[in-house]
Amino acid sequence: MTHPVSPNTVLANALHHAEDVLTPRILATPPQRIVLVVGTQINGAPHIGTSLVQSLAFAMAARLRDRFGIPTEVLFSALDNAPYELTTDPVSGHRYQRAYAQALGHEALTDLVTALYQPLFTALSRHLGIPHRVETYSQQQAGEHFRRTWLRLLPRLDAARWWLAPSTGTPHVRVPCPQPGCGWAEKDAERTRVQLTDREAAQVAAVCLHHGPYQATIAPAEGAYLDLATLYRNLVKELALSNPHGTLHVMVKGGDWVFGSHLVDEALQAVGLIRGQLPARLFCPQVVTDTGAKLSKSLIREGRASLPEGAAGWMLDTRQWPGTVAEYAEQLLAMTDTLLSDPRHFFRSYSAAEIGRMMTAPAPRSVPAP
Repeated sequence: MTHPVSPNTVLANALHHAEDVLTPRILATPPQRIVLVVGTQINGAPHIGTSLVQSLAFAMAARLRDRFGIPTEVLFSALDNAPYELTTDPVSGHRYQRAYAQALGHEALTDLVTALYQPLFTALSRHLGIPHRVETYSQQQAGEHFRRTWLRLLPRLDAARWWLAPSTGTPHVRVPCPQPGCGWAEKDAERTRVQLTDREAAQVAAVCLHHGPYQATIAPAEGAYLDLATLYRNLVKELALSNPHGTLHVMVKGGDWVFGSHLVDEALQAVGLIRGQLPARLFCPQVVTDTGAKLSKSLIREGRASLPEGAAGWMLDTRQWPGTVAEYAEQLLAMTDTLLSDPRHFFRSYSAAEIGRMMTAPAPRSVPAP
């Protein structure tokens, strides 16, 4: 595979290898294990940007294991709280959403993740010898540790709210309507109110699109579905991971998250964390169009952008890859080898056409079929 021509940068010039960016955190408090956490909205078939970040999470896990001799694994967060339906209440003008979790249900979502993501994970995991596990947001929000973290955060939320919602100061909490078959929630949470009733519970009052006002309780081991807007969700998740017990969690994200993570880090410090407690982060190369914008299947699907010149249909829907899942994994791993061969190649963006060129170049390795 022909290597790209990449310019030098301040960060790349300070490193010999891309994984060096994580060395200070590993040496400061040597962990017993490292978990690379990569999340993806479950809103249809994955595109090339999603596959790139996921394959880099596995490849980086292998490099960290081999270099530091520390067991590593990949945790895939399947964000099934992504909007499935959106509508506007004609009476109040408020926007409402119904997420995949409420629209499809647990069984259908499990089948969706198994069909769209598990085969690639299995191929990457087997080839690199990196264990992995999958957790949906529905499972995460139902976990006692996550819910206790949210309840403990509520008295301190005022210190972080402008970092989580700089335009309004109101971080969005969505508790879907509990009526059977409903599941709609006010998208921007204008009429949603949260009150901590004691250390072990909170009361949420909201207004449903179809059923009017309702109330719900959030407790550590029971209660309503707790859906949080993106920055708010990341704050709670990373607070829950801030007491490591020998585990270093590395947040693996696409390059478009660089700006949003600044707000999350400021919010974490506002509620009491110090710099050394903030999660380690790894920002992966971003796939962009010829205008420099992130390659967006949503914009192309809505007709607001066109497929970039040199890009192929499989880049928006990886199911259209002209080959097997094993061959797709083979090409991804060959490309990750290239990107990780020099920090200059890793800490940058790539046009969709350049990614397409690297993905279709001959791959020197073989991956077992899942």
